[in-house]
Amino acid sequence: LATLKIPAIGVNVKVYQGTDSNTLAKGAGHFEDSSIWDGNVAIAGHNRGANCYFGRIHELSIGDRITLTTKLGTRTYAVTGVSKIGETDRSGLAASTENTLTLYTCVRDQRAYRWCVTAVEMP
Repeated sequence: LATLKIPAIGVNVKVYQGTDSNTLAKGAGHFEDSSIWDGNVAIAGHNRGANCYFGRIHELSIGDRITLTTKLGTRTYAVTGVSKIGETDRSGLAASTENTLTLYTCVRDQRAYRWCVTAVEMP
């Protein structure tokens, strides 16, 4: 579906459709309810184990760059926020009129929480 690159933490991972455990065992997973190109693109990944691609997303800083390449092209985003949210908080999946990227992963040893990274497309 896409390739996600986050140079600041050494991530270069393929993105597959869906967020179930089988999908996340292969790479990152695209939330099916979100866009893959226009508006808000939401992606999940594991933070431990063999495929812990998102193990360090909570270390990202404001302004760090993330690139997403799909068959439609490549977009570069700048991180705008890193927050710890409740596991049932789905506000980051909301549609957006601007091109944004939202990354989710679990918080290690805290089942009730998730790390949520937000980013906006760079001009």
